[in-house]
Amino acid sequence: MAGSAARVGILALQGDVVEHERMLGALGAETIRVRRPEELERIDGLVLPGGESTTIDKLLRAFGLRDRLADLIRSGLPVYGTCAGLILLADRLVDGAADQQTLGGLDVTVRRNAFGRQSESFETDLEVRELGDPPVRAAFIRAPVVEEVGPSARALAALPDGRVVAVEQGAILGTSFHPEQTGDPRLHERFLARAAQRS
Repeated sequence: MAGSAARVGILALQGDVVEHERMLGALGAETIRVRRPEELERIDGLVLPGGESTTIDKLLRAFGLRDRLADLIRSGLPVYGTCAGLILLADRLVDGAADQQTLGGLDVTVRRNAFGRQSESFETDLEVRELGDPPVRAAFIRAPVVEEVGPSARALAALPDGRVVAVEQGAILGTSFHPEQTGDPRLHERFLARAAQRS
């Protein structure tokens, strides 16, 4: 199985860590909760979970993780960011907090909270050509949207109105939505296949 030998870190400063652990564990990956810089050296890939992007940004800096993680992303570490994780991976951010920083790595412009408040969360089916049938069931919870895809990145999925909600660039994958919440493993499998190549 793809990813059976991969050791995957899940950034565990804030957000939906447990749901990613369950999904990755079911796919055969060993998971490590990452809270310290030295733990970054033990992993083949990293998940940046959903949560509050401004809080995660501040905690990355407070825990001394930000600079090393940004270096690893630039050097090719496979990373999958969901919701807030997508925001953290964007090279450009719209409507960020005054002092908010991103890690970068994805040549995209992302807008925070593009779908409104948590009460406006929704689920829908998304066609993701690279994954084939059936469509991906996607949960959007105070989700960001990709407003611009630069030449180095490519869109994987969009809503019917054309708003891009999944992108990838090299070993980096980002989604506005939460497949770990709806139980579709295929995007995690795509990420794990890349992590397994480094194990």
